[in-house]
Amino acid sequence: MSRTRQWAAAALALSLTLTGCAGGAAGAADEESTLRWAVTLPAHWDPVVSGSGAQFRILSLAYASLTEINEKGEAVPSLAESWDYNDKGDQVTFHLRPNLTFSDGTALDAAAVKAYLERAKTQKDSALFGDLTSLKTVTATSATDVVIDLTQVDYQIPLLLGERVAQITSPTADPTALDKDPVGAGPFVVTENVPGSHVYFAKNPDYWDAGNIHIDRVELLAEPEAATIVAGVQTGVYDLATLGASQVKAAEAARLDVVNQPGYNASNISININKKPFDNPKIVDAVRYATNRQEFVDKITFGNGSATDQPFPSNYIAYDQQSANRYPYDLAKAKALIAEAGYRPGEITVDLVITSLFSTAAEIVQSQLAAAGITVNVKVDPNWATPFFAKDLALSLYGTTGRESPVQTLTAHFGPNGPLNLSTPYEPEGFEAAVAKARQTPLDSPGYQANLQAATRAGLESRALVFTYSSPNLFVKSTRVSDFAAVPGQLHWTGLTVAAS
Repeated sequence: MSRTRQWAAAALALSLTLTGCAGGAAGAADEESTLRWAVTLPAHWDPVVSGSGAQFRILSLAYASLTEINEKGEAVPSLAESWDYNDKGDQVTFHLRPNLTFSDGTALDAAAVKAYLERAKTQKDSALFGDLTSLKTVTATSATDVVIDLTQVDYQIPLLLGERVAQITSPTADPTALDKDPVGAGPFVVTENVPGSHVYFAKNPDYWDAGNIHIDRVELLAEPEAATIVAGVQTGVYDLATLGASQVKAAEAARLDVVNQPGYNASNISININKKPFDNPKIVDAVRYATNRQEFVDKITFGNGSATDQPFPSNYIAYDQQSANRYPYDLAKAKALIAEAGYRPGEITVDLVITSLFSTAAEIVQSQLAAAGITVNVKVDPNWATPFFAKDLALSLYGTTGRESPVQTLTAHFGPNGPLNLSTPYEPEGFEAAVAKARQTPLDSPGYQANLQAATRAGLESRALVFTYSSPNLFVKSTRVSDFAAVPGQLHWTGLTVAAS
């Protein structure tokens, strides 16, 4: 057992032993409002390196972003109290709140925002540079005004520069050190960081919205084995934890709060059409028809998710109803397409390269394609990260938490340089024009949703991805913790309270 697991197990065992007298043991610490969160501790604390994956939720403790989104997914003020476009739509000016500071005392001004965005675009190991292709130049015209000239008309920028992409870091912090110890302007400040064990935070009195932060202290604790999560929350070792779908019923039986947070999550089979046999469109279509999405929902989400054939859940603004169920599960049709392509049953053999995270999904793919006549060899590669770093693969699996900007989600999947496009530089015909039209449409325009869905429809012509299922973000929390705002994909700390034990 790793040191992290040993520490977490010891903490849980101690709590189980002391159940019923925890209040006296906690002593003065319980006089503070403390949230104990069991979580996979971030490998990177620099948002430029960490990227826009799910860990941005944890980083939001230490960092504030240029904008936020509300429960409708609309861009709302954060560090920037307002913004405006020029008449053409190829320049946007963000107006920062005055007198902002980072936790190291450095001014969070327009120059600091400029430094962050330029670093995110140019740093060698940046995981965000692909999200910032619309940014041509960034200029600090005053202490509070950041002017961004764009490479194209793009009204998505206020959505783009939210938590996943623009968690602003202190320009005076060494990026190498920043990756281990965050220096931001978020609602909390790190007071202790022991890698692999825990990270402690204290409330940041200089946070721009500190009056709406009602928690004094946050303790991030290394996540234990999934089977012990419910017991850990029930006995008070943790107040909040990520919950596996298989543990939902146990959490409900323990009368804990299960948080079914809305999100933009979608999982897919990634196909490289530059590699045989997927250079034959009939084989790609065979995979599409051989995919039984409901099996993914049942075996991976335990019924908590839903089938999807798009990179969004069906209730999302960018979901295209015209494209729904275009390739329904039809095993006979899949077999016929393989025969039409000139292959006998069992003649096609492909490698499916994954990390262990996708092992259950890989077994489902292996079984479903075997039924159609395609042999799949599953290979687990611990060094595999995302399709962006694995363009030489023929077949893989991936899941995405999406972006605040639906256009950015589309380009990440279907664009010629999209990090989730295993078939780079391929993109479907008509996609570039459709996605440009969606970018060029103001978010409050009556035609925005229709143009957005048309871009989705064009993207779904891609043969590089077969979408499978969408799952919510599941958490379990103590009843002492108040409800989170239903903001898609995010955990917002404003307004949250933790009652005394």
